[in-house]
Amino acid sequence: MVKTRGSILIAALVILAAGSCSRDRRPLAVQLQDALDRGLRKYEVKGASAALIFPDGVTRLVVGGLSDESAPMRPEMLFAVGSITKNVVAALVFRLVEEGVLSLDDPLQKWLPPYPKVEGTITIRQLLAHTSGLYMFWENQEIWDDLIKYREKVFTPKEVLSYLKDPYFPPGQGFRYSNTNYLLLAMIITRATGSSLSAELRKRFWQPLGLTNIYLSMEEQIPDRLAHVWGDNFEKDGSFRDITLLPRASHESITYGSAGLFMTAADLAGWCHLLFQGKVLQKSSLDEMLRIGKSGYGLGVYSFRRRLTGGEKAYGHGGGSIGTQACMMYLPERRVSIALMINAFNGKCLNYISEELVDISAAYLSSQNSY
Repeated sequence: MVKTRGSILIAALVILAAGSCSRDRRPLAVQLQDALDRGLRKYEVKGASAALIFPDGVTRLVVGGLSDESAPMRPEMLFAVGSITKNVVAALVFRLVEEGVLSLDDPLQKWLPPYPKVEGTITIRQLLAHTSGLYMFWENQEIWDDLIKYREKVFTPKEVLSYLKDPYFPPGQGFRYSNTNYLLLAMIITRATGSSLSAELRKRFWQPLGLTNIYLSMEEQIPDRLAHVWGDNFEKDGSFRDITLLPRASHESITYGSAGLFMTAADLAGWCHLLFQGKVLQKSSLDEMLRIGKSGYGLGVYSFRRRLTGGEKAYGHGGGSIGTQACMMYLPERRVSIALMINAFNGKCLNYISEELVDISAAYLSSQNSY
């Protein structure tokens, strides 16, 4: 069968018509709300809070579900962001490098006294990149037993380091994600500045950047607007309940520089946007952070799997804490930042909604550019 110019034109018009019919014509706010609600229903998670910042700088906020049984989720609610804290601590290290206070090649022994199972020649760069080989203290069952046994105890960094076992490998000889690295980085920061981690973050980042809803657990008073969190409180009894107000000082004190920050979705997206658009660090520092290794990790930055973003490049960080999971993601090709938090430890739900938000933002920007 020979195709004529007319038949080709008709076929093209049919394809265009099909594409236009499949495009979601609903308002952006409705699409975002639907994405959150579907994810929460699918994975039986109570609530979520999200923020998206587009190239024009406009922030779109959306919340879904419940904080607790009597209160809906609200945009001003704070979530523990877990390991996203590592990205912020890494940025603070780079700021101190820019100021000449630190060097990425400084060995631990320059700043800290000896600790068992900690090689003093490990460099700051190796801590940032998780190539130090240091044991992950969370993997020692004894620390979990003690967190539960002494829920109201405040653990010092030195006490946390006492749970270390032998390193996984010699410094620089591999990659192994370890919260121990960022505990030590926080200790170096406080030694180098003579100040607290929270004070340095507030002075160098939160105040000048206008991010007013970020707090470091145990060092700062967190306002009474926490999103309620749901889980089993490490009881491993299969329960799922509101665990927000149960004693948790032991866990919070251990998170510190590796996982201790609380934020709103808006401020998390704001941090992500400012950092990756070059408004926080010098270009050379940001380029260094973004040297992604084979592991998918740079220096305090994670490169997201492209299946999550439809093949597009994206970087940022994810994290989890008691009854929460969160992620922040920057898509450089579209200059879009996405922050998402849920009030349960459920990675499938977080990934599902994240993918939806990426797809919606892509379609929205495409529709804006087509007019």
